Amino acid sequence: RFLKSWEENINDSGSNLEHRELKTMSEIARDVHVKQVKPKKQSSLWWMYIPALLSVLIFMIYPFVKGAFITFTNWNGFSQVYQWVGFAQYERLFADPDTWHILKNTLLYGLGSTFFQNVIGLLYALLLNQSIKMKAITRTIVYLPVMISPLIMGYIWYFFFSYDGGALNDLLGVFGITPINALASPSSNPWIIVMINTYQYVGIAMIVYLAGLQSIPKDYYEAAEMDGATRGQQFFGITLPLLMPSITINMVINIIGGLKLFDVIIALTAGGPGNASQSMSTFMYDLYFKRQDAGYAATQGIFMAFVILIISFCALAYFKRKETEMS
Repeated sequence: RFLKSWEENINDSGSNLEHRELKTMSEIARDVHVKQVKPKKQSSLWWMYIPALLSVLIFMIYPFVKGAFITFTNWNGFSQVYQWVGFAQYERLFADPDTWHILKNTLLYGLGSTFFQNVIGLLYALLLNQSIKMKAITRTIVYLPVMISPLIMGYIWYFFFSYDGGALNDLLGVFGITPINALASPSSNPWIIVMINTYQYVGIAMIVYLAGLQSIPKDYYEAAEMDGATRGQQFFGITLPLLMPSITINMVINIIGGLKLFDVIIALTAGGPGNASQSMSTFMYDLYFKRQDAGYAATQGIFMAFVILIISFCALAYFKRKETEMS
């Protein structure tokens, strides 16, 4: 009799527990059904893209399309009257010997500045990543030229290299050396511009590389030292592969900046003597404002845009592939 009563109590408690569980599950299902039937309305935020899209349309797409249209005309930049000339401006561009000389200068400014900025910037970053004194002051001094306007930077160096009263010739005169007219030499002009552009923007490369170096775990170097790896082996086996994202960023940014170099050239040489130091951007400026040849200036601008686009995309694809290979 006692066992029978105990079994009945167990069965009653089990059925009650099962009933409560079924009730709980039914309540959950009902709540889910209610939520599905009456979803919460969310406001759409697509309209917030409109200001950005309008800015791109007005300040980028429209000027590019308008400039492409002008390349098929002989517009002088001021007159309300112009004629449709078809592809005559493009034929003139490819037949003009100045185009290829100026393209060579532009490539020198872009690729030359990129090379020196990255090599010197990496060396600065490797130095400042060590435990040395006055690291903060050194970083500030190296980065300081970046905050100066490129036009002002050009004028500063103009007064340094100027033949009459320039700081360089005054210094040479102290040692009895004949003054030199560096800015009048077609062979030295482009390299001086490359040097100034490198000096001004090497700080950006240094900061990017320094951030990349500080993100590399120290454990890798400790393990390499325990295996007997030299400093050179650590650099090429650990540092360089892990710095590839930073190298990609610096390379692409510096190439684009160097290929469209304008302010320093205008302040330092104005593209002279002749067209010896012209870049594609300064040549386009001269064509439009000095020669009043807007149709040909627009053609040079479209050509410059495609040159920068092709080179920058090729550089990006190449260094992205290197990142994959070295990872």
